[in-house]
Amino acid sequence: MAKQSKIQKWLKERENPKYKTRQRNRCRLCGRARGYIRDFALCRICFRQLAWQGLIPGVKKASW
Repeated sequence: MAKQSKIQKWLKERENPKYKTRQRNRCRLCGRARGYIRDFALCRICFRQLAWQGLIPGVKKASW
């Protein structure tokens, strides 16, 4: 989980970044910056949990 200070900074800079290249994608649920999946705006960990619970439509667990 991201620190509250990082999340607050991210929310502030998201509205009006000083430089466009400094924009950072973060998970909407936990604020994690790494392992971000653009299609769902979630990190890999939150995506996996929600998919496992069946809360993401059209996504199911792959099995062999």
